[in-house]
Amino acid sequence: MSAGRILVVDDDPQIRRVLKVTLSGQGYEVDDAKNGETALEKVRESRFDLVLLDMNMPGIGGVDACRAIRQQSEVAIIMLTVRDNETDKVEALDAGADDYVTKPFKTPELSARIRAALRRTPWTHGPSGLLTLGTATVDFDTRQVTARGRHVHLTPKEFDLLRYLAAHANKVLSHRELLQAVWGPDYGDQVDYLRVVVNQIRKKIEARPSTPVYLLTEPWVGYRLHLPSEPR
Repeated sequence: MSAGRILVVDDDPQIRRVLKVTLSGQGYEVDDAKNGETALEKVRESRFDLVLLDMNMPGIGGVDACRAIRQQSEVAIIMLTVRDNETDKVEALDAGADDYVTKPFKTPELSARIRAALRRTPWTHGPSGLLTLGTATVDFDTRQVTARGRHVHLTPKEFDLLRYLAAHANKVLSHRELLQAVWGPDYGDQVDYLRVVVNQIRKKIEARPSTPVYLLTEPWVGYRLHLPSEPR
């Protein structure tokens, strides 16, 4: 029985070969693509559970490919990058990636990240129906979001984080609790993940993202979704 279908996207043929052999040996079905253009075609034509996407490729780069994939699929995406800096991390998460891993990486680390991404959200319960946040409306049943009269696309992680906050509305939730609820039990110290995703949610649902009235920061602690009353 397959552990899942993975698409490896990297312009380096040696990395593609190594990852195909390694992941196949762990029970995954693995396909590969040498660039972003080919990856987009394969995602349109086939179903994958996860995409390993190199950030720095000629042609359509990893960030643009990630954004394009996100427009058509909620497949789990892990970005691979040779640069371990804040800018790359922010770009990857902004584009809709679930996680990122810095090259060179050790196989056990990558395998753990893949397992966590394939588990998706460990916490799966949440509110149903509609939640109104000023001019924004969130439909938890259809995963549709509108703001200021137009449809707004939330990435899977953005939606899951908002859903968890809504289920605990008006309560202060710590960074660690949010990370472990949305990313998995192996996470807890990656506060930069939260910062990026929270900022993206604010841009999409808050009238003034720089001065939010719903998704509030609790300094040094975490975040709180402020609602006049409990969500329906």
